[in-house]
Amino acid sequence: MDTITGRTDMSRRIILGSAAALVVLGGAGAFALAYAGDQPPALNNSTARYTAPAGDGEGSFTFTTDVKAASGVKSLKVLAWPAEGPFAKKPLTEKELAAAESATCKPAGGDTARCTYKVTVTAAEAAESGTGRWYVATLATAKNGDTAFADKTTAFNVG
Repeated sequence: MDTITGRTDMSRRIILGSAAALVVLGGAGAFALAYAGDQPPALNNSTARYTAPAGDGEGSFTFTTDVKAASGVKSLKVLAWPAEGPFAKKPLTEKELAAAESATCKPAGGDTARCTYKVTVTAAEAAESGTGRWYVATLATAKNGDTAFADKTTAFNVG
């Protein structure tokens, strides 16, 4: 306390307290960034759209998603499968999905990539695959090797 004015030097304590808080918060921020870097890739805004072939024309299947990975997105494997198909009894594995086709991924800002997988569907393919509920399985791989596997990322109906 200052004996002349009768007050404590609060500004000095606030500055010292603030500096200590910045060190603590800065350390927590560095931990949060390190922790975020250890997170597997994450998919958001996933959509699947199936258009049946009509007349002599072809149909299509399109899957789009945003993949976020702190180290960057290396690849996204995609497989559409019928709910009543073979993976209903024996679940699809990450190893099996690794051999699937890749989506095309483009930077979408920050550590996110917009990935799209599109294939044409002929009338013969549509007739062979039947109707009903289908799922989209995905395997996202980050540049640092981290992966995220989901056998049911999203669903759609055929027919």
